[in-house]
Amino acid sequence: MRPHASRKTQAGVGRLEILIAVLILSLGLLGMAGLQARSLQQNQSSMMRSHAVALGYSILDGLRLDRDAAMAGAYNLGLTCAAPAATGQLAGDTLNLWISDLQRVLGQGATTCGLINCAANGICTIRIRWDDSRAGGSATEEYEIRTRL
Repeated sequence: MRPHASRKTQAGVGRLEILIAVLILSLGLLGMAGLQARSLQQNQSSMMRSHAVALGYSILDGLRLDRDAAMAGAYNLGLTCAAPAATGQLAGDTLNLWISDLQRVLGQGATTCGLINCAANGICTIRIRWDDSRAGGSATEEYEIRTRL
């Protein structure tokens, strides 16, 4: 008859397996947390782009409303980050409100800017620029719409 193997030689093997399993599990959880953080960054970037699109179409609606003044250049605005002073005129007040909305929705800062360029033939270009560095992308993102009024 053979004597049973001594329990002393196997002591701690189960604990080592559990320790390795916990280590692998923790690395997996860290990976999942990293994926979640990256997903949140991309979601933020997507939301900012959606806001920029909505703000672009918002000013286009204003330009279509006052088509003659837009084609005459009353709404033309170089790439500016500061809201122009309200003038009491429809064009000036609309531009003031639009740039203020850009700053409020896309973030205060020197990179949140808007441009409007309408030609006499009715073709208008709207460009919106904002800071997207929190999403891990470039420091500035840009959205441009070109349409005929």
